[in-house]
Amino acid sequence: PRRLRAKMAAGSGPGARELFAEGLLQFLRPAVRQLDRHVHSVRESQVELREHIDSLATGEHSGGHPCPLGVGAQGAHPNPSPELCRINEDQKVALDLDPYVKKLLNARRRVVLVNNILQNAQERLRRLNHSVAKETVRRRAMLEAGGYQGK
Repeated sequence: PRRLRAKMAAGSGPGARELFAEGLLQFLRPAVRQLDRHVHSVRESQVELREHIDSLATGEHSGGHPCPLGVGAQGAHPNPSPELCRINEDQKVALDLDPYVKKLLNARRRVVLVNNILQNAQERLRRLNHSVAKETVRRRAMLEAGGYQGK
């Protein structure tokens, strides 16, 4: 840190700017990597959630009698999963699950939307990181070609 400050104080030429850019990159890199790991983790959990919602919201009813979810009534899902049908059959009180199926489908739509947004943000972050690394290499090569030792 002292050498860094001494070099920064020595001048404001290309070497100082390169040093500042490198220091800034070193400062930001852990945060960017951590953010990237968190984004990746969120994307994985959203995929799992989407798969679980899909398994609940779709499927074929395997029983010999009609599914008690009121298929076709007020926009209910046309093919509720056997698991949703079983849950509904296990209820002692007659419960209309149509609003909940709608909520599940709406939540799935939002998860897909947020997942797409996160994928786009992660791709932009990856491109930005690549551009910064490329620029750092270019500047380092330019400085070395000019005879700057940096030590």
